[in-house]
Amino acid sequence: MVQISLFVGGIRLLPESGRPTGIYKQPASGPLELGPAGFAADRQADLRVHGGPEKAVHLYPAAHYARLAARFPEIAEALVPGSLGENLSASGLDETGVGVGDVWQLGSARLQVCQPRTPCWKIDERFATEGIAQFIAEQQLTGWYWRVLSPGIVAPGDPLRLEQAGSGPTLAAAMQLWQSHRPPVAALEQLAATPGIAEHWRQKIDQRCAWLRSNPETPAKAPTSFHVKPEQA
Repeated sequence: MVQISLFVGGIRLLPESGRPTGIYKQPASGPLELGPAGFAADRQADLRVHGGPEKAVHLYPAAHYARLAARFPEIAEALVPGSLGENLSASGLDETGVGVGDVWQLGSARLQVCQPRTPCWKIDERFATEGIAQFIAEQQLTGWYWRVLSPGIVAPGDPLRLEQAGSGPTLAAAMQLWQSHRPPVAALEQLAATPGIAEHWRQKIDQRCAWLRSNPETPAKAPTSFHVKPEQA
């Protein structure tokens, strides 16, 4: 059982580019309705890469903020739970303690771990500091997304309880495999077949498997692990 802090927010403009973002969250003051698309009081700006049924809720482990503060001491005071745009923050739970496909109960809702977060360039602009998103991705300090299996009501301080462990690897092991330069195809195929894995991630894994099988001698690069700014892509 793990206690959570709960954060939601609307759409605001980033300070430099003026682009809309949902990264600015505030602590919830009371119970919130949680449905298949996320919390009723929460918004995402770019639905191509944020939000939707397989990115309905984002949890970021609270312990990761100490690692970020040590790497970016100039913004250490700003690196607090909720500041990376997560909906849920928890101590004592990280990517090594959850598995792909795990089902957890939170309040009266049921959630399923389905994919890691891919950090976005907007994190860098939000803190006016370059390299944060890349560091998060490279160190695999990503947190994860849940899909909502059963809608319900969630309140600040509600406990997360594991209802059913999935048959897949831990999220940490899955990310390590996914980010390897040339992982075994059989292991990737097994990951792609994990019950509960996000469909978009499964498709990307299948595409990578096909490329690896077709190019057995070609040096392979690790997949892009964070969203770069569009004009830099």
